[in-house]
Amino acid sequence: MDAENLVVVGSGPAGVAAARAYREAGGTGPVRLLTADADPPYERPPLSKEFLRGEAGLSLLDEDFLKEHDVTVTLGDPVVELGADRVRTAAGAEHRFTKCVLATGAEPVRPGIPGADHPDVRVLRSAADARELRETASGVRSAIIVGAGFIGCEAAVSLSRLGVQVTIVCPEDVPQEKRLGPEAGEFLLRWLKSEGVSVLRSTKLASIENGYRIRTDLVPILDAGLVVLATGVRPRIDLAEAAGLTIEQGRIRVDEHLRTSAPNVLAAGDVAFAHNPAAGRALAVEHWGEGLAMGEVAGRTAAGEDASWDAVPGFWSVIGDRVLKYAAWGDGFDHARPRPRGDGGFTIWYERDGKTVGVLTHEADEDYERGQDLIRRGEPVPGD
Repeated sequence: MDAENLVVVGSGPAGVAAARAYREAGGTGPVRLLTADADPPYERPPLSKEFLRGEAGLSLLDEDFLKEHDVTVTLGDPVVELGADRVRTAAGAEHRFTKCVLATGAEPVRPGIPGADHPDVRVLRSAADARELRETASGVRSAIIVGAGFIGCEAAVSLSRLGVQVTIVCPEDVPQEKRLGPEAGEFLLRWLKSEGVSVLRSTKLASIENGYRIRTDLVPILDAGLVVLATGVRPRIDLAEAAGLTIEQGRIRVDEHLRTSAPNVLAAGDVAFAHNPAAGRALAVEHWGEGLAMGEVAGRTAAGEDASWDAVPGFWSVIGDRVLKYAAWGDGFDHARPRPRGDGGFTIWYERDGKTVGVLTHEADEDYERGQDLIRRGEPVPGD
């Protein structure tokens, strides 16, 4: 084995960012990226939007950089065992390491109800999922999406624009009421309706029959040509758990440098429960941008730099043609304070214990930028 080498497990934003940052920080040893995905590393945000609608192809992620900087990528062979200085894949290949970054991401959660695991019931997490969903949607007239998170809302609008009659089953009174508050949920509800998407509010899924018929507590039976589950994700921690790494709140516990409890093993992205010194506590985040940010810190740490993850987590969501920008610590708020604008835009400030802990904007970029600073410094919510 070379004096120094890096193995990265996972090809999402955190994994690719780790490989890139390791090289940029002067890491000279061989770098190998191992993934269960059959596709080369790709941009994932378009999967529920342009790619699902067939308006754009699969945008590869850092393809030129990986080739030019001697990063070996192995596709379609998941890592099944993590040891002290090596990993083993499903195909039986062993790869030794001096540093390893776990960026295994998350997988869709299928609720524990009858019929949720039927093979015709779709989820949306990977490029393969998006291809299958688009192909299926081309042959149906109606679809039911269970869940009103950002993926569910984005996919609903995309399918509606493909000519499918879409109904969202929303467990709350308005989409994302618990996460973003009722005011934000009302905006989302209006946007969905303007795109021709129907929303069954305060409705819980009871069962799915034959992959296309659902039963709920509100509407006894709904038939559709397609059922899509957008019911959240679960971090892929099996590998870390089996290796004895410290697990907390269903994720791998890491410090601000993204180091796990095992020497020479780091973790980044959806799978990490990472200490954020600016927040003063560990945070769980599932954003594309945070995958990139954490991956960069992990890669630089692996190369010997003193890097730390202290960013305010944030992401963008595109619902049709409308862009939402959100930055927050993400672990709760006491009050949501909406500030509508005359041009149709808005800002919602989130407060806890008298401090700004989040901001959600539409057509208010200056508040989004200002909000990140206020959140980091723990300043009060701005006045009217």
